[in-house]
Amino acid sequence: MNWTLEVVTVPVADVDRAKAFYAEKVGFAVDHDTRAAGGPGVVQLTPPGSSCSIVLNAAPVSAEPESRSALQLVVPDVRAARAELAGRGVEVGEVQVAGPEGFRTSTADDVLDDVGFVFFDDPDGNRWAVQQISARA
Repeated sequence: MNWTLEVVTVPVADVDRAKAFYAEKVGFAVDHDTRAAGGPGVVQLTPPGSSCSIVLNAAPVSAEPESRSALQLVVPDVRAARAELAGRGVEVGEVQVAGPEGFRTSTADDVLDDVGFVFFDDPDGNRWAVQQISARA
């Protein structure tokens, strides 16, 4: 039996602000926004090429904004992903290389498969990692 992760809830303080950030800056597709006027609803977005979506939750039961610290995306080229995020206005860090001593800033000579990362935060402080794994392309 296959088990697939399809949705991750992301706690946010302002759903409209978070929706704009993920759709306009990060480039996620808005799957649906089913909020009724003045009531709760679901805003679901999906990263390009992903089969797992995020749902923005302004009234989390057990999670506060900034409580997610390990959300991770995988891309075939982390340098290109960083350039795209920065070009969209996302404050994204420099490309980092993970190694036995921790993370260090990458150089042009680094082979980044499996060990290349960039990091960014959403407006609510939810931290995202973007890792290069070209074998999944």
